[in-house]
Amino acid sequence: MNRVTILGSTGTIGINTLDVIARNRDRYRVFALTANTNWQMLAKQCREFSPDYAVLRDEASAVKLRSALAGLPTEVQGGEQHLYSIAGHDEVDTVMAAIVGAAGLQPTLAAVKAGKRTLLANKESLVMSGALFMNEVERNNAVLLPIDSEHNAIYQCLANGSQYHSKGIRRLILTGSGGPLLRTNAACLKTVTPDQACAHPNWRMGRKISVDSATMMNKGLELLEAGFLFRLQSHLIDVVIHPQSIVHSMVEYLDGSVMAQLGNPDMRTPIAHGLAWPDRIQSGVKSLDMARLVDLHFEDVDLDRFPCLQLAREVSGKSQSLSIALNAANEVAVAAFLDERICFTDIPVIINDVLEQTTDHETSTIEAVIEQDGEARKLAFRKVKKIQ
Repeated sequence: MNRVTILGSTGTIGINTLDVIARNRDRYRVFALTANTNWQMLAKQCREFSPDYAVLRDEASAVKLRSALAGLPTEVQGGEQHLYSIAGHDEVDTVMAAIVGAAGLQPTLAAVKAGKRTLLANKESLVMSGALFMNEVERNNAVLLPIDSEHNAIYQCLANGSQYHSKGIRRLILTGSGGPLLRTNAACLKTVTPDQACAHPNWRMGRKISVDSATMMNKGLELLEAGFLFRLQSHLIDVVIHPQSIVHSMVEYLDGSVMAQLGNPDMRTPIAHGLAWPDRIQSGVKSLDMARLVDLHFEDVDLDRFPCLQLAREVSGKSQSLSIALNAANEVAVAAFLDERICFTDIPVIINDVLEQTTDHETSTIEAVIEQDGEARKLAFRKVKKIQ
């Protein structure tokens, strides 16, 4: 019985992970669930899966959850320090790292340092800490499995991970749908509302990630992550538009072979792959109806239309400080857009402004990463205030 902790169980990835576990209760048991402040949903999950622990980011939310779970055996904890300890708990076998944004870095790192089988759905961990993170994976003999659909697809195309360090790769090809605004007139992008930006045609995701899809910053972050994850230089990683979201990514080898992973756009596929690797389990995802795949379309990315991707491309291959600043500025800008304090087209403006004020230097410790992240957020907040 594999004991699983889910960091961020009330988000989209967490909910889908629990769905897959529910279909395979003979193989998996939920050991711990964590959330930010959504104690109501966490209470429902605890009643269904009876974890040993439930952790919330603050004690005030934990008090409410304890009351809601009175009489049940789940131990409720509140505070960030408990997130770290539960991620590396001795009794945990697998950790799903699904906390969105920079907030997920340290809990995910705690799982890695404890040598856990870590399912990485938090791309920001690698974007921010890069080589530092991968060094901890190797130092502690942790198993790191990518859960983002694109990186998971590449992992599967690399002979299901057995050629993880292959030198026969010509390039990786990340696919992206282009989001809900792919065909929107460029002149209308300034007036795009948060609801329009979050109305993804293929995927059901949280609002922050949905906006990242609309700006294609998600592809920028994935490009940076893929470089560290697969140990490839950025010029060997391409991005193409694929509106149908059926081909999740591809690997081209030196002999001209191109391996692609296909499937319906459902995050339960990569989640099930990560949970069971190197085996396979039921995920609840419908079979792909090949006879109805009338058209699989691919096109180049218009970087003038998607400047966020261009900014990420410019940062790739440079020092970690710029990747940290890119991610921090994006998180601040997206939050401001969702709060309707700035326009959709202001997002890349804020990111570029922060990058221009960031010195190009390496970060040698996680403490330095956190400090750099904080400095970049201050710059982004100032720019948001000016625009607002």
